[in-house]
Amino acid sequence: MTEPRRTLLDNPLVATPLSALLWAGDVLIVIAWTPAVALFRLFTRLSDPNRYRVGRLMHSSAAFAARINPFWDFRVVDGVHPDARRPYLFVCNHKSLADVFLLAMLPWEMKFLSKESIFKIPLLGWQMRVAGDIPLERGDKESARRALGQMRERLLAKSSVIVFPEGTRSAEGTLGQFRDGAFRLAIELDVDIVPLAIQGTETALPKHSLRFRRTKASVTVLPPVSTAGLGAADAPALAEKVRGQIAAVLGVE
Repeated sequence: MTEPRRTLLDNPLVATPLSALLWAGDVLIVIAWTPAVALFRLFTRLSDPNRYRVGRLMHSSAAFAARINPFWDFRVVDGVHPDARRPYLFVCNHKSLADVFLLAMLPWEMKFLSKESIFKIPLLGWQMRVAGDIPLERGDKESARRALGQMRERLLAKSSVIVFPEGTRSAEGTLGQFRDGAFRLAIELDVDIVPLAIQGTETALPKHSLRFRRTKASVTVLPPVSTAGLGAADAPALAEKVRGQIAAVLGVE
């Protein structure tokens, strides 16, 4: 990504209070979205049993927050246009908390596999559960088993799921190894995998910081990878193949 020309937004005396105002705005967005999500779920419970539309509504709040953030210039690069109503396992590298805001700008619904702690945030966590997102406690085998079961349920119900197979945010400029659990599930259910490559978000909201930085970032949608004819033993090689495709976009090993 090209380094943006410096402006007042790069001055900490401006960026720090403005970031605080934007975080307050994000809280207000969550509050405003809560009754909308509740009413929408109430009236579409029968017509939207898989929570596709209510999930799309809920996740649109993150996309809205990203678009109104003056620090961020986020864009989607999609020459693939996956079928929005076909279930895929979306696989993405992970650089920053800002990744979720960027991914929410994609024009289809996905159920996010997210840290259990996020689901404990008032109102936001409730919305995520209503939307069908999936909690995971890192390092807890029982939580991982439950999450895998919920991922299976979502995919069988024709809802797409997105995972970060590195397990945690990667160090700047690197791409971690991909865990193969989700790939085994995709093979079992004969679900295609769509790789997503995120670039630039590591500067949008640096780790251990709440101050936004001016950033140009993008998510690139790569062609689906078929799991047809594969068995469980092929999962590690499949994970490495998808990782290689993302690494090629990022220009890393």
